[in-house]
Amino acid sequence: MWINNEFVASKNAERFEVLNPATEEILAMVPRGNAEDAERAVAAAHAAFNPWRKMGSLERKEMMHEIARKIRAHGEELAQIITLEGGKPIIENRDEVEWVASCFEYYAELGRDQIGRVVAPAFEHQMSLVVKEPFGVVACIVPWNYPILLMAWKVAPALAAGNTVVIKPSELTPLCNLFFAKIFNHLPKGVANIITGFGKEAGEPLVTSKGTQLIAFTGSVETGRHIAMLAAQQLKKVHLELGGNDPFIVCDDIDVDIAVRAGAWTAFLNNGQVCTSAERFYVLEPIAKKFIEGLTEFSKTLRLGNPLGPGVDLGPLVSEAQRRKIEARLAQSVQQGAKILSGGKRPAQFSKGYFFEPTVLTNVNESMELMRSETFGPLAPIQVVKNIEEAIARANASEYGLGASILTNDLEKAMLAADNIKAGTFWINDPLTDNDAAPFGGMRLSGHGRELGLEGLDEFREAKHILIDYKLEKKSYWFPYA
Repeated sequence: MWINNEFVASKNAERFEVLNPATEEILAMVPRGNAEDAERAVAAAHAAFNPWRKMGSLERKEMMHEIARKIRAHGEELAQIITLEGGKPIIENRDEVEWVASCFEYYAELGRDQIGRVVAPAFEHQMSLVVKEPFGVVACIVPWNYPILLMAWKVAPALAAGNTVVIKPSELTPLCNLFFAKIFNHLPKGVANIITGFGKEAGEPLVTSKGTQLIAFTGSVETGRHIAMLAAQQLKKVHLELGGNDPFIVCDDIDVDIAVRAGAWTAFLNNGQVCTSAERFYVLEPIAKKFIEGLTEFSKTLRLGNPLGPGVDLGPLVSEAQRRKIEARLAQSVQQGAKILSGGKRPAQFSKGYFFEPTVLTNVNESMELMRSETFGPLAPIQVVKNIEEAIARANASEYGLGASILTNDLEKAMLAADNIKAGTFWINDPLTDNDAAPFGGMRLSGHGRELGLEGLDEFREAKHILIDYKLEKKSYWFPYA
């Protein structure tokens, strides 16, 4: 663990294994943090808070740009670590490293651009200033699927706003987050801290600590609910980016080959272990047969293998537990009538590793758990619909609202869907892309709050109204009344 700019063992001296999901070999033993370690990290962050928030914006900006420079300098090493412990192909992790550097650069500048506003005075001789101030110590609880990117989406705006942070990585992928000790070591002591361990033992104490003022979490709906309930005891602000069950609409006015490539990318990127993966396909009837055949055949061409190697499209799933969850969801769907057109099993060529074939299904319906809850795996269930209105209605038949996509050349259809589908991000013809300057987040069960953009910075600031009367005199509305 890294607390107050020093590597430390957990107070109980316990450690846990980090596995390579491609080989099932042990990569490292990592400190198993507990409540005492969490409080140590919070205390360090608390001590660092006032000097950090009072630091001039130019100096803080330069420190954040230095983070980005170090990320790029160590980019290949970072990409390899993410690949080894997470299983994504290294080509994707090189991209993730660059996105992280870009995020820190963006917030380095945005953090000194706006700190509030002046509003019109209510009375003569008054001035009203609205200033935005940091909360204090922010606990950043990070998932395993994009471990440094989703860390950056929290840490970069939190630091830019003047907060200090305690980062709690997933127990499945802590090594790449721990590597950031090298990246953060030029920051003042205690500004950024990293504790490793399991959610109940290390993460929950951060939520309940009286020293943390804000909790930023990405993960499952179940865990998000638990965090929200714990934080509510102190009326603590919680930012939640939770699961998705994203719809993907394919209209009948487009090139089928493009639709197939876009659909495969959106369903199978990182084995579907993306919060905004396409988990429900709604294909208009005239194009359905060709699209289903095309996606089925294309899915068979995707290359599974060691994610460090060249020419690999898909690595393993992150863990055996994740693979079993997907197998159970798939078996349940087949029992209920779903038809597997491709994949659906562990590939025979791998005796080790948590590999699973990309899978295309039809004969699915909304009564199936597959279509109602987040799967987080390489499954592409397809329903055929008669028109865009039916597609929109089915897309909205979900408790989630993280993202949604449509492929069409018809602007009217695109905007009808964008207007009516409940989702935090709506993609037209380019799914799963993000923009540092635009907000990302969910509606309904997919959480609340936004990451990225100015909205992402404001998540880590609270407004204060400073009312100034620059002419001190007796007011007519004071006691005694006339």
